[in-house]
Amino acid sequence: MKVKKQLAKANHVEFHQKFQARIHEAEDSMQAQHLILEALVDEKDSLLQTIQDLQEANTAPAPFDGDWEEEPEEEPAEEEIEDIPLGEGEIDDE
Repeated sequence: MKVKKQLAKANHVEFHQKFQARIHEAEDSMQAQHLILEALVDEKDSLLQTIQDLQEANTAPAPFDGDWEEEPEEEPAEEEIEDIPLGEGEIDDE
């Protein structure tokens, strides 16, 4: 009977140690995942800031904006077609 109790106790201790090791592994895994999540959040924040900076840079006026004057485009003058009254024109074959 004493041997049976000792075996049960030994099995219980072994089970408890294995269970504690699994708990420790799970905690380590959770901590690693937490660190990864923090790094991803930091990276996301950095990318959002970069996007915002690029958007601001794209809408900023060009450095030469105030100094550059474009000449207004002139519309091409239409050629005037001379009205020739009917019957009054003669063809000159010279």
